Amino acid sequence: MWWVIVPASHLITTDESERTRIVGKIARSFGNMTKPLIAVLVITGLYNATWYLPSANGLLEYPGTLLLTKVILIALLLALIYVHNVYYGKRIIRLAKEARLDELKALRSRSRIVSAANLTLMLLILLLSTLMQMPP
Repeated sequence: MWWVIVPASHLITTDESERTRIVGKIARSFGNMTKPLIAVLVITGLYNATWYLPSANGLLEYPGTLLLTKVILIALLLALIYVHNVYYGKRIIRLAKEARLDELKALRSRSRIVSAANLTLMLLILLLSTLMQMPP
């Protein structure tokens, strides 16, 4: 979103309120498409976890500790995604419709911090996935 859609929205219009509504509609469509994909990733991840865990006690030994850490980070990521979409997404769209641009700018700034945290969590999860493939 940051690197493709938001910059492209500047090519469509200079009206900040209109740009925000366009990006919001795209983000909503993208979110609707990703919900089932996230569910598939979680389900296949649970299935794949059986390869790493011979028993529940395996969570306390390598690579189970990596898996446990990954599960915690994924739960945190999903919670942040939900909070970001429900709280920030809806408020940003509302402020754009009401043309309250100063408040919109401040809220967007806080929203970017949550988005950066999401990206950081995704990279950490990817790193843990890679580490799980390495022999002990």
